[in-house]
Amino acid sequence: MGSTLARMFPPKFLPARDIPDLSGKIIVVTGGNAGIGYETVKQLVMKDAKVYMAGRSPDKAAAALKRLEEETNKTAIFLQLDLADLHSVRKAAETFLAQESKLDILFNNAGVMACPLADLTAQNYDLQFGTNVIGHFFFTELLIPVLTKSYEETKVPARVINTSSVGHLFAPGKGMEVASLQGGPERDAWVKKAGSIAGPWKLYGQSKMGNVFISNYFATTYSGVLVSCALHPGGIKTDLYKHTPGWQRLLTVFLFPAPCAPKFDGAYTQLWGATVAKPAQMNGEWLVPFGKVGAADKRSADTKIQEEVVAYIKEQIAGFERVREREVPK
Repeated sequence: MGSTLARMFPPKFLPARDIPDLSGKIIVVTGGNAGIGYETVKQLVMKDAKVYMAGRSPDKAAAALKRLEEETNKTAIFLQLDLADLHSVRKAAETFLAQESKLDILFNNAGVMACPLADLTAQNYDLQFGTNVIGHFFFTELLIPVLTKSYEETKVPARVINTSSVGHLFAPGKGMEVASLQGGPERDAWVKKAGSIAGPWKLYGQSKMGNVFISNYFATTYSGVLVSCALHPGGIKTDLYKHTPGWQRLLTVFLFPAPCAPKFDGAYTQLWGATVAKPAQMNGEWLVPFGKVGAADKRSADTKIQEEVVAYIKEQIAGFERVREREVPK
């Protein structure tokens, strides 16, 4: 109902009109070559920001950059990043740190949804949690030095925008079930119990709950240096639905009104949070269409579970080089 009502009344925020000039701003958008990520990149480059389009496929990125130039007469910079492989995450951060001394806005936008239960990341984690949560957490942590440098230069907090979903409501139990997160007998038993229909959505839900947890973590841990929010972009028809059968897509019509809304609509809220909302207005908040502060599931406010989730993620990335300890380029 909320999505339907939102679409009955035009949003007050219009990117072309309201996003200020972004000259001199450096921005990274994960998953920037498609869907709402592409629309986000498009609006940002039109305001003269320097934008890194982070994604897995050089070929898809090349096609997206060509389309971007045709549509805007502007371009972005491709940053190769596979969030499902922590080696790739580290390499992407190293590449960025070698080229830039600051980062003003980070959109943790990329994601996968309702993947086959057997799908795992390169390091053997559930593909949805590994991509949507662990990969983004690690990437953000590695970029803390340049996010900090942005604040030091501008005295304005850098921004981290985490694209979650109303799908976080599907998270099982208290919001996270560790048994499901890593491949092995324990996960196999969890998968068997969850079932082939509900299982993928439970895993998706806890990955989106994880997005809220890590957003809240960044909002409090680095308070003053950056602001962080999580958001529901709306019911948008994108490639995220590629793993869902037709009957499940139809079901989303009833669960989430207007699931076939334009991708551009899905970019509104994260653009608002990144460029127009006041820092105090969005830090630690849950944003909803179109550019409003809403309320996430109450489980997302459970700091004990959040601490457990963050501690688990830190354990998983501990064996990878932490480039944040290196000197940031002058």
